[in-house]
Amino acid sequence: MPSLSCHNLLDLVAADEAPLPSPTPLRLPRVMSVASPASPTSPSTQPAPPRRVIVSHRLPLRAAPDPAVPFGFAFSIDAGTVAYQLRSGLPANAPVLHIGTLPAAAAEAASDELSNYLVANFSCLPVYLPTDLHHRFYHGFCKHYLWPLLHYLLPLTPSSLGGLPFQRTLYHSFLSANRAFADRLTEVLTPDEDLVWIHDYHLLALPTFLRKRFPRAKVGFFLHSPFPSSEIFRTIPVRDDLVRALLNADLVGFHTFDYARHFLSACSRLLGLDYQSKRGYIGIEYYGRTVTVKILPVGIDMGQLRSVVSAPETGDVVRQVAETYKGRRLMIGVDDVDLFKGIGLKFLAMEQLLVDHPELRGRAVLVQIANPARSEGRDVQGVQDEAKAISARVNARFGTPGYTPIVLIDGPVTPQEKAAYYAAAECCVVSAVRDGLNRIPYIYTVCRQESNALGEDSPKRSVIVLSEFVGCSPSLSGAIRVNPWSVESVAEAINAALRMPEAEQRLRHEKHYKYVSTHDVAYWAKSFDQDLQRACKDHFSRRHWGIGFGMSFKVVALGPNFRRLSVEHIVPSYRRTENRLILLDYDGTVMPENSIDKTPSSEVISVLNRLCEDPKNRVFIVSGRGKDELSKWFAPCEKLGIAAEHGYFTR
Repeated sequence: MPSLSCHNLLDLVAADEAPLPSPTPLRLPRVMSVASPASPTSPSTQPAPPRRVIVSHRLPLRAAPDPAVPFGFAFSIDAGTVAYQLRSGLPANAPVLHIGTLPAAAAEAASDELSNYLVANFSCLPVYLPTDLHHRFYHGFCKHYLWPLLHYLLPLTPSSLGGLPFQRTLYHSFLSANRAFADRLTEVLTPDEDLVWIHDYHLLALPTFLRKRFPRAKVGFFLHSPFPSSEIFRTIPVRDDLVRALLNADLVGFHTFDYARHFLSACSRLLGLDYQSKRGYIGIEYYGRTVTVKILPVGIDMGQLRSVVSAPETGDVVRQVAETYKGRRLMIGVDDVDLFKGIGLKFLAMEQLLVDHPELRGRAVLVQIANPARSEGRDVQGVQDEAKAISARVNARFGTPGYTPIVLIDGPVTPQEKAAYYAAAECCVVSAVRDGLNRIPYIYTVCRQESNALGEDSPKRSVIVLSEFVGCSPSLSGAIRVNPWSVESVAEAINAALRMPEAEQRLRHEKHYKYVSTHDVAYWAKSFDQDLQRACKDHFSRRHWGIGFGMSFKVVALGPNFRRLSVEHIVPSYRRTENRLILLDYDGTVMPENSIDKTPSSEVISVLNRLCEDPKNRVFIVSGRGKDELSKWFAPCEKLGIAAEHGYFTR
């Protein structure tokens, strides 16, 4: 069915009143996958699966400056990104196209020739944003307004601590960047075939721009950050725009039930929308479309991680780490440098541990790897300064020659070195005060299980001290959950982890490893991909009409048998019918919603009596109002039926 646009639903015509134009297929450039030639003996070949278009802020690429190669940069795949790892869960013969901005190092190398090169060699199509626009979009609106607010940090805090009040100009930059992504998609998208998968809060507005251009596009959106309580989300001045944008997708995914629940609450409180749960699926009815809500946390790439752990250089580093910390109780923490990872709180808990348990002095060691910050600003510098100050104080207080309680590594660390620290540490500590998922405990569990560098033949074991405010917490039932704001509680949890019997450590480890190994990134991607296809299966059986302007745009989906109620059709049918049931809603139908006096006028009473006098009619007023009020108002209408309080009382 073709898709049309209008701004008044009363303009919709019945199917037999005006013939609809036949759709003209528009074949846009696309990345082709070369299939094997069909066997001469086979009469037909299987149709190729639809292409998957993965849209993320950054392309899954690395760019190293190299004047000797074309374009001045040596490009390679960044296999550590979720956008690339999810390919393992997609059909093996399905073509995949990535759309996003270039790595920061190569942002200035924009050209059509580079685009063709990246598409041909990496199936990556870059979106070119001017430097100043990208800075306002990413470092301005996304990282210093939207991202903190999604993590429950209201913009009441000083800008030095990461707060940034809402600025309309930055929001317009955010919309401009999302529109640029939509422009790029428009160049290559085949909307009746391709499946579009949009990732994270940077592109929250993209579903609206895409839906406006392609009303039947198959769009999925996964939010990798938390979705805050509606009390927090309602503080966003453009909150309705963002909720409507998510509802312009066919499938919306979240890591946890709490995030999905907050989104459903926002839909209810802001737009008055309810949801239904049927056969394990949560759906929101939105102008004739059913928007499916999916809950499933992202897993890790088991194949990639196993290859890193089994690498000879990883084994060498594991043995070096084990030798360096021989006789110590080694703990590991790996976090990005940002406001919400709780690195300072973790160090304070380590200090409290050594205060409360003197027997651990000289033995307990926390190695903290600080990943590079993803943004810039005084808030990031503040986190770095705080971590260094606390660690220096703790080391000065409890350190001795040959013993450093807190080892802070804030320089470059290779994947092999990280895997080695994971494998050698007997406890992993995650103290984030708010995090969308945090896959560090997953990675730690696999490294402990898969590494054989220390020659351990006994069953593997591990312990995780985990903040209850991170998205992976519900899936790791064997972790010691803590409130990271309570320094004493975290210290006691670490002490309990170090004193836990080995048998219990093994049981908890086995439970975690079984979950992590079966719910990997391939499982997550396959599940999301299947649900996206399911959510879009009715697209061709419905008519789609676009209404609204700007970010208020939405699509009305109508069934194939829909026809507008017109006088020309109603009157002849009314006259031919021998038995009629007429149900009239009161507020908004019999009486205008905006009227102050809701008492029916004498004209309304007269019309109702005339309808009731016809012996072929059964007329009912259906309302949520009370029975006494309705009975009093319609006492002059003796033959009128009344269904009060939504049918609880019936006259």
